[in-house]
Amino acid sequence: MSTTVDPTHLPTFPLGRRRFDPPAEFAGLPPISPIRLPSGAAGWAVTALAPARALLADPRLSADRTKAELPVAELNERFQGPVPPGMFLLMDDPDHAHYRKMLTGQFTVRRMQALEARVEEIVTERLDALAAAGSPGDLVAEFALPVPSLVICELLGVPYERRAEFQHTTKTLLSVDATPEQLTEARQQVGEFMADLVAGKRARPDDAVISGLIAGYDLTDAELINISMLLLIAGHETTANMLSLGTFTLLQNPEQMRLLREQPELMPTAVEELLRYLSIVASFGLPRTATSDIEIDGVRIGAGQTVLISLPAVNRDPHLAEDPDTLDITRPRTSHVAFGHGIHQCLGQQLARTEMKIGYRQLLDRFPTLALACDPQDVPLRTDMTIYGAHALPVRW
Repeated sequence: MSTTVDPTHLPTFPLGRRRFDPPAEFAGLPPISPIRLPSGAAGWAVTALAPARALLADPRLSADRTKAELPVAELNERFQGPVPPGMFLLMDDPDHAHYRKMLTGQFTVRRMQALEARVEEIVTERLDALAAAGSPGDLVAEFALPVPSLVICELLGVPYERRAEFQHTTKTLLSVDATPEQLTEARQQVGEFMADLVAGKRARPDDAVISGLIAGYDLTDAELINISMLLLIAGHETTANMLSLGTFTLLQNPEQMRLLREQPELMPTAVEELLRYLSIVASFGLPRTATSDIEIDGVRIGAGQTVLISLPAVNRDPHLAEDPDTLDITRPRTSHVAFGHGIHQCLGQQLARTEMKIGYRQLLDRFPTLALACDPQDVPLRTDMTIYGAHALPVRW
C-alpha cells in the first residue's frame, strides 16, 4: 500500500470506549490501516499484536510526541517546541537510554521487594478508612486513588500531605477537555510544586528516588523536575484506574469474582488478564513517527507519517488470546502490551503489579459482599481523559 494514498476519503481514528471494551470500529480494521488525521494528513492505525510489537521495537519510529499528530485535535496543541530536558518518555535513544539507565538503578528489585510490605500496610489502612466511613462509599476516593498515591509518594520522597496539589494538576493535564488557560495554570502549578520538591531534596536528602538521582548523577533542576513529574503522574494515575476499573469489571463478572475469591492463587493471572482486557491507555495508544520509510506486512509507512499503536485494540487480538473479548482470569499469562513494548516499556510495571495483586486480594477478602451502589450505567467513566478508568465507583457492602 503506497504512502501516496489520498487521505480525503479515509476513515478517522475510532475513539469511543464501550465501558470495558475498545471502540467497536476496531473489529473491522486490518492490522495496519490508513486513517485521516485532524489536519487532513494520512496516518496509520496499528491494531494487531505482531506489527505492534515489531514497530514498537523499531528504532525508525520516533517517540518524540512533538513530531506525531494525535487523532484528537485539542491534544496536538499541547506538544509544541522541543522535548523538555529529562522528559525521557518522549525521547529516542541515545537520550532516552541515558535517562532510563539512571532510573533503572533506582527501581531495583531490592527496593521493589522492600516496598511490598509497605504496600500491604497502606492497602490495609485505606480499607480500614473505607470501612470506618461506612457503606456506601466511593472506592476511587477512599481506596483506588490513595493507595498508589501513597506508594509513589514514599518511593519518590514526596510528602503525602501535599497529594491534593499534584492530584488536581494531574487531572487537568490528562483531561482532553482542559482549556489552554487551565493547562497553562496546571503546568505552572506542577512546575512550582516539583521545583520546591527538588530544592528540598538538595538541601535535605533522604533515601528515596529523587535524592538518589541527585546524589548519583549530575542532573540540572529542570531535568530532575521533569523526571520526577513523569514518575509521579505515571505512578498514581495508571494504577489507581486499574484498581477502580478492575474492581468494576469483576463486579460486572460475578462468576469471575467468585472464582477469584475461592481460588486466591489465581490472583497473578487475574491481574495479567485484567491488564490485557482493560488496557487503560487511551484508545489511540502510543503515537510514533516514522523517521524513514518502513515496509511492514506489505504496507509502506512513509517518513514523517504518524503511526498510532492502539494498545486496547492490540490486546484484543485473537492471536494473543482465544475469545479475547471475554474476561477469563484462568487464562494463562499472555504476552500483552498493556505496559508497552520495547525500550519504552513501563519502568514501574512490577510495582504496579504488586499494588494490584495486594489491593484486589485485600479488597475481596475484607468485603465479601462488595457490590455496586448504583446502576452500572451511572458509573462515571473517564471518557474525557487520556488515561481511562472511573472518576468514581460507588460501592456498598
